[in-house]
Amino acid sequence: MHNRPTLGDPARATTAHEVAARFAEGLQQSGAAGDADGYDGAFAADVVWGSPYGASVVGYAELNAIHRRLMDAQVAPPSQFEVVVATSPTPKVVLTQIRRRATEPGGFSENAMYVLVERNGRWWLAGAQNTPITQPPGRTDSTPPTPPTPQAAASESAASAAVQEGLS
Repeated sequence: MHNRPTLGDPARATTAHEVAARFAEGLQQSGAAGDADGYDGAFAADVVWGSPYGASVVGYAELNAIHRRLMDAQVAPPSQFEVVVATSPTPKVVLTQIRRRATEPGGFSENAMYVLVERNGRWWLAGAQNTPITQPPGRTDSTPPTPPTPQAAASESAASAAVQEGLS
């Protein structure tokens, strides 16, 4: 049997949650305003980003250009950002999951893992991985999944096309 360490430090739990909540609030406000520069305002120059469609992007400039195109096209539906979990495995590092939940029926939602690093008194996003929230395969309950509305299907298709265009 292996002894596995607990990496999150309970002494930093409150700070981790506060940092994650401030970050989520910034995403919320900038996303609602369609402000890509504000949305990406805490992203480090060498941010590593995994899109919900499997693409990888390295660097603020490339990612910000993609976010500008997506926000100009209003790809993401109105959404609520919420901290799912936040932990601090080492000083000046916060690992958090933040869910972006569409507030309109049929809108696409996603869950993201973020790594935030404090540098000179400011928190920066070092890396993120987005995962779309979909119906899991092998569903065992008896409730059939709700099919997406035509608007949601069109939005997802537009999002995928815009991301793929931005990454090619």
